[in-house]
Amino acid sequence: MASEHLEHKLALLPDLPGCYLMKNLNAQIIYVGKAKNLKNRVRSYFKSSHTGKTERLVAEIVDFETIITSTDKEAFLLEITLIQKYQPYYNIRLKQGSGYPYIKITNERDPRIMITGEIKKDGAYYFGPYTNVYAAEETMHFLQKVYPLRRCSGHLGRPCLYYHMGQCLGACFREVPEVEYQDQIEKIKRFLNGNVGAVKQKLTREMNTAASSLQFERAAELRDQLHYIDATVEKQKIISNDNTPRDIFGYYLDKGWMSVQIFFIRQARLMKRTKRLFPVVTDEPMEELSTFILQFYNRKNNVLPKEILVPKELDHQVLSEILQIPVKTPVRGRKRELQALANKNAKLILNEKFRLLELDERQTIGAQNEILTALGLPAGHVIEAFDHSHIQGTDPVSAMVSFIDGRPDKHHYRKYKLKGEVEHQQGADEAANTREVIRRRYTRLLKEGQNLPDLILMDGGIIEMEAAKDVLENELNLFIPVAGMVKNDKHKTAQLIYGAAGQPVHLDPKSQGFYLLQRIQDEVHRFAITFHRQTRSKNALSSRLETIQGVGPKTRTKLLKHFGSLKKIKSASLEDLQALGISKTVAQTIKLSIQ
Repeated sequence: MASEHLEHKLALLPDLPGCYLMKNLNAQIIYVGKAKNLKNRVRSYFKSSHTGKTERLVAEIVDFETIITSTDKEAFLLEITLIQKYQPYYNIRLKQGSGYPYIKITNERDPRIMITGEIKKDGAYYFGPYTNVYAAEETMHFLQKVYPLRRCSGHLGRPCLYYHMGQCLGACFREVPEVEYQDQIEKIKRFLNGNVGAVKQKLTREMNTAASSLQFERAAELRDQLHYIDATVEKQKIISNDNTPRDIFGYYLDKGWMSVQIFFIRQARLMKRTKRLFPVVTDEPMEELSTFILQFYNRKNNVLPKEILVPKELDHQVLSEILQIPVKTPVRGRKRELQALANKNAKLILNEKFRLLELDERQTIGAQNEILTALGLPAGHVIEAFDHSHIQGTDPVSAMVSFIDGRPDKHHYRKYKLKGEVEHQQGADEAANTREVIRRRYTRLLKEGQNLPDLILMDGGIIEMEAAKDVLENELNLFIPVAGMVKNDKHKTAQLIYGAAGQPVHLDPKSQGFYLLQRIQDEVHRFAITFHRQTRSKNALSSRLETIQGVGPKTRTKLLKHFGSLKKIKSASLEDLQALGISKTVAQTIKLSIQ
């Protein structure tokens, strides 16, 4: 049931296309959507019944904004921009990068060939993606030998080593004609597009000759090279006579969840496939799929194919206009079969995951809700926990872990080296350390306009709680709930405390909420202790290096950064040390001093 405030805003909605931004109690944007008709779409959230994640979304909405656009296409583009800017909790959020390498021919006067995981709009040629990183690298090395471009930095005034080896066209000492580069690039393109028959025959002949001459190492190298070519250029059997690079999207929808399968067709072969699984939080699942596709290609690490095949229910024209490539639905033949196969795979993945999802939500979201409910707090998503570590006040550090819906979010873990203003009383140390880390963490979030957590947990008792609340409320004007995680004399999680007097909060020790509290406390303690050990180790190593004659601050920094431990420096050779720019005499002194 919408509040009176929302009812008034709903009555003023226009019959126009645009985007809407849903907000929670903390004025955080938790969902961004697009609509051909804002009035009908936004009202549907509050005038219809919902289940699952949509129900949770609606329960959190206390306000919304709308932005009118001129066309549906503008609404599509604006939605993607807003999702990337605000990263709303209930929207599909895709990680950067495909995790697979591409072979790249650079767009330069003297081009090079290289391996990259980052796709840029820089006029270069990109081939891939390839599933085997090592095979892609070895294939690139093969191409550098057979069809050389530039291997050196260029303009050296003399032929480089690669030129003498026949692996550089000579940009090191001469101006290579552009037509010479283009001839090589065309050969590389034909090779990477699957025209490898002649090359494989030549390698096979050389391998057999080497084996007949008892040159077994050379024969093994050639055998491996044939394998690498198979792994990159001929990984799969040809599935059609059409070499058009295309991506095929299949999907399956059930119980408010969507499963998506993407097939990457390159050189007329199925080179790779990837899958995504996400909850649908609107009554328009095909629009969610459209948003997913646009986000998928709006990331810097995904290169657009020449054609995309999508389900017939999508708006082909809008997608094609935005992506600026043909967007089609196959109606017959092998392409239709491949899309049906993608749909089938999507269904299998979703059915396989349902039981795990039900169990997972009970153990994570349900567990988190138990903690928030026990504290008398509204529904939320993010818990951040802090712990300190030091030895009698020396080398103090603090660590923070983040849990989203009961799951560790390691991307947002943080480590802090503290100034460590040592006091005479242990409680004063803990209070000072807490004030410093809370001040640093949330000042930064405010400065960067980042979302704030729904709950802060301090490992410790009333001292840490009060210090955290003092900084939040009196310095930063923030009123984030702060609770304490107390351990018993066996250093195990005992209870949760909350409120001005640090009153115990009841949580059933056999409940999922209590188990989650244990996991959070154990995780933040582990993270803090590990960081403290690393810091102490580096400090001890630095102190040891200070006693060695001839090792100044710059040399110490080089050694610490490169090796990180005394054991690794001990095992390093003189050549390893000299490779850092350290003289032979000083390197010998270091080796003798740390034995």
